[in-house]
Amino acid sequence: MATSSQASTPQRRLHRVEAAAELLDIKRSTAYDLIRQGRLRTVRVGRRRLVPTEYIEEFVELLKREAEAAG
Repeated sequence: MATSSQASTPQRRLHRVEAAAELLDIKRSTAYDLIRQGRLRTVRVGRRRLVPTEYIEEFVELLKREAEAAG
């Protein structure tokens, strides 16, 4: 039987733009530029703009496809 210390911690699924930028190793301003360009998608929760984990992964895949096409 698993105890609370052994139970898996749920992974965060929505990230503030600043946290998403940190995960992508880019500046906050770059993340907002990418959002304005439509390259990094977000969702709105009330007045907050959040980046779902799958959109971060989608953006990384976009970068990989672009790198393959250029190379």
